Amino acid sequence: MSRPSGAPSANNDIAGQSCSTLDCLHCSVRHLAVCSALSPDEVQALEQVTVSQAVTMGSTLARTGEERQHVYTLTAGALRLVRTLADGRRQINGFVLPGDYLGLSGSDHHRYDIEAIADSRVCRVALPQMKALRGRYPHLERKLLQRACQELDAAQDAALALARLQPAEKLADFLLRLAAREARLGGDGLRVSLPMGRGDIADHLGLTMETVSRTFTKLRQQALIALPHLNVVEILDEDGLRQLAGEVQG
Repeated sequence: MSRPSGAPSANNDIAGQSCSTLDCLHCSVRHLAVCSALSPDEVQALEQVTVSQAVTMGSTLARTGEERQHVYTLTAGALRLVRTLADGRRQINGFVLPGDYLGLSGSDHHRYDIEAIADSRVCRVALPQMKALRGRYPHLERKLLQRACQELDAAQDAALALARLQPAEKLADFLLRLAAREARLGGDGLRVSLPMGRGDIADHLGLTMETVSRTFTKLRQQALIALPHLNVVEILDEDGLRQLAGEVQG
């Protein structure tokens, strides 16, 4: 059934919002999303309170400091979580990819700007309605707890990657994490799509864009990867890439 798109936050600059018919049971990323914990009947209850919202590339879904009113599951496209430091530099905390859930936070306000880096679509649920669903379906609450633990593990892995001294180690780890996601989406895990640009990767890994570009070239020259397209990486030597990414761990 169709859902109204609803009114966005007054501070958002989302352009071209639209709604679409929801079919959660046949969603291509359902096996990655928290709603995978629900039975078909329970999914129908979720559909009743869910809005499918388009987020155009370059628009902002939420801004730092805004009151949190909704939780989101990304079903298509890609988002970035951005924080502007006091000196004006941009820090990208992470990238949101299909199946990811935005809403596991103890804060009442958004801690990052949520920006679309590709034409995207999210399933949006108001916080009070999600709270009611969590109380009604304990296994959904357990799924959210599991997701929170996974995100904590991922944050710790990312912190370790950022602590690495060599750009090649950071980039190898980043590509392997993306490859693992591609595999969970049904790909072979050796062809990685990069919806983010080199500048985004640099701001995420704490490098300059020039260093990121040089490091991609270095990995290609070492026959670890191929670059058939600016936004596509083919992993040619997975073991070699893993060895490079794991060198800091001894």
